[in-house]
Amino acid sequence: MEAVESGALLDVLVAHGRRADRVTHLRRTEPREGRSADWPAWSDPAVVAGYRALGVDRPWTHQVEAAEHARAGRHTVLATSTGSGKSLAFWLPALTAARAAVTPPPAATSGRIETVGRRATTLYLCPTKALAADQLSALDRLLGAGAVTDVRVATCDGDTPREERRWVADHADVVLTNPDFLHFALLPQHRRWARLLGSLRYVVLDECHAFRGVFGAHVALVLRRLRRLAASYGAAPTVLLASATTADPAVSAARLVGVEPDEVAAVTADGSPTGSRTMVLWQPPAKEGTGRDGSAPWASLLPEEDPWSGDHPRRTATAEVADLLADLTSAGARTLAFTRSRRAAESVAAATRAHLAEVDPALPATVAAYRGGYLPEERRALEAAVRTGRIRALATTNALELGVDISGLDAVLLAGWPGTRVSLWQQAGRAGRAGADGLVALVAREDPLDTYLVTHPEAVLDAPVEATVFDPGNPYVLAPHLCAAAQELPVRSEELDLFGPRAAGLLDVLVAQGALRRRASGWYWTHAEQAARLTDLRGTGGDPVRVIEAATGRVLGTVDAASADAQVHDGAVYVHQGESFVVERLELADAVALVTRRDVDYGTWARWVTTTEVVETARSTSWGPVTWSFGMVDVTTQVLGYQRKRIPDLQVVGGDDLDLPARTLRTASVWWSVPAEVLLEAGVTVELTPGALHAAEHCAIGVLPLLATCDRWDLGGLSTALHADTGRATVFVHDAFPGGAGFAERGYELAERWLTATRDVLATCPCPSGCPACVQSPKCGNGNDPLEKAAALRLLDVVLAHVPGPPDGDLEDAEGAEEPLAVP
Repeated sequence: MEAVESGALLDVLVAHGRRADRVTHLRRTEPREGRSADWPAWSDPAVVAGYRALGVDRPWTHQVEAAEHARAGRHTVLATSTGSGKSLAFWLPALTAARAAVTPPPAATSGRIETVGRRATTLYLCPTKALAADQLSALDRLLGAGAVTDVRVATCDGDTPREERRWVADHADVVLTNPDFLHFALLPQHRRWARLLGSLRYVVLDECHAFRGVFGAHVALVLRRLRRLAASYGAAPTVLLASATTADPAVSAARLVGVEPDEVAAVTADGSPTGSRTMVLWQPPAKEGTGRDGSAPWASLLPEEDPWSGDHPRRTATAEVADLLADLTSAGARTLAFTRSRRAAESVAAATRAHLAEVDPALPATVAAYRGGYLPEERRALEAAVRTGRIRALATTNALELGVDISGLDAVLLAGWPGTRVSLWQQAGRAGRAGADGLVALVAREDPLDTYLVTHPEAVLDAPVEATVFDPGNPYVLAPHLCAAAQELPVRSEELDLFGPRAAGLLDVLVAQGALRRRASGWYWTHAEQAARLTDLRGTGGDPVRVIEAATGRVLGTVDAASADAQVHDGAVYVHQGESFVVERLELADAVALVTRRDVDYGTWARWVTTTEVVETARSTSWGPVTWSFGMVDVTTQVLGYQRKRIPDLQVVGGDDLDLPARTLRTASVWWSVPAEVLLEAGVTVELTPGALHAAEHCAIGVLPLLATCDRWDLGGLSTALHADTGRATVFVHDAFPGGAGFAERGYELAERWLTATRDVLATCPCPSGCPACVQSPKCGNGNDPLEKAAALRLLDVVLAHVPGPPDGDLEDAEGAEEPLAVP
């Protein structure tokens, strides 16, 4: 199917001028010509023939540069745009090595033990099973096109049957999997995988920018364990990383691999061609009517006091995107619409189908939803339908943000800010791939964060992308991996540098706690249970709940255990590809939700309450009347009931109470509390207190990653004008992981620096009343309401005024003093 010109699509988007007033900013990027290079002389001729048969006559310059680094045995990160063909850069050297008679030692790893006649193997790791399945399909096409029959490629993950795993371990040259399988299965059973590990030439990490926060720290330590075991079998694999354009790719890649940044070759000069891309920032209209050209009747309202909202509530982004998606589809465009939730993806797809049914009865069949929770075979079928053009429009969550190969799209719509600029450009990069022109529209949600961004284009389009932040030395993450490593092979003293400077002290702690035993030859795991089970890489909190049609036994999909109470409780409406089902019974013990197909004219919205209870105060200090504390808290969420709301006007038509257990996350938290006199001193009235504390909480969460080497998504928080356990106004910032992850503790240790930086961000931000750069949060469960920036600044000034000064005689050059935090 031929692409539609972006200029014509822009006319469709603005309805030939009737919707032009909704565009807050428009920017076009110039096209870029591709720069190609010769195939490297060492390339396997059959692999090259395969690429040529698929239309790649000559590779792009960045592909050759990265492949040459890989061939030379240098760890390499390739950070170029979405759709720039990064996979060729690692498959060319990997497949060439696999077809060689023996594994030649790379120049950078001379001296390793070689096994004559052993074929080089490659281990491909990616954050999702979907991406592994997509790469398998692409490799099969490549090998088939080149008539290569002697390279054995297979996927292997937690769903792979035991007999198939044995075949993969014994015969596969290229194994596509994920870090979870390495952690739970391959590394603990490494002797079964000795053939693959002993001949391991390359380890490929695709979409490595997704390995961030605590998940990134876990993956970094899994990689260290992998490299350590490979070395024990005589291999020294080269690690190749593919990433979206991120800040400091060499630094992030080195932290993942466990080497110094100068040991990683970073390839960032993109040689692929790009077409012109039109980027549109879009604000839905004020709610006036009920038709498609007015507003969505089910639009939620912006808080009237929000400084960026104006005087009129606006229609929802999902309703607006459904209109735009229908119009683009009618015009023949192939479009992805990214939404912020599974419910929104289903809603956009259903509304788009309804709009198109009025135009052409055949068009609704070209629209589908795509999200997490679908069965793998259903997702693969949808991906294939998009590639062939049978599906023209796909409403999706960020499940399609990563590198599943869906190219040739004309347009991308984003129903709301995706949370980071990295995600924004990953999603936008789906439009106009393979050098074609593309159209991207970011449609603001009815939320002050989005409204601010579409009216301040420099904050979206001109600011640098974020760095990938994680800390492999976090003791809460490192400790269980040291145990797992000791079970795989006793940890020797000379290996401690691999695990970082905190490893030695942490091993002593683990010995004292009885987790490990120290012998002259190293540290040993002496327990019967699997040490890998001590930690969960993703912190998902239990097995997913299967959604099963009661009448047929058909599995419709899955829901995360943590969100099952709110999504598939008794009486909930579950939507799957436009069909509605009503949950008859949620059986938590069996992780099953039984549903019945039923056409209903309403949706269901859960009601819940969240509380934070102090379990233990481990440490505490006073700044005059201000108290700082660190300890364990229980963050408890309980679904109390639900409302039935008629669609589309969202009028409440009923509801029920539910008897569901409370879900409690016990985690580490830092908190500070102030008495009423401090609030009075700051001029923070009773009415202003909730907004002042809320704004201070948001800003503090945004600043803590500068100190704790984490991501704001690794944190949670709560602020309250009167907390039951402290008896005062209190702000909590807690780790979002069971047992804690060390971030809150770091905040407690650097309390003054942290709060000073928080205060400075508020004081230096030029916005009048609060914006994403200071107090608005992309993950706020209360819709960024209430927020009182000025009151928060006055409160922090007073709190910091109570910081005790240094002891007499230590006013200058205090031993161990740290430099003040630089606030961007």
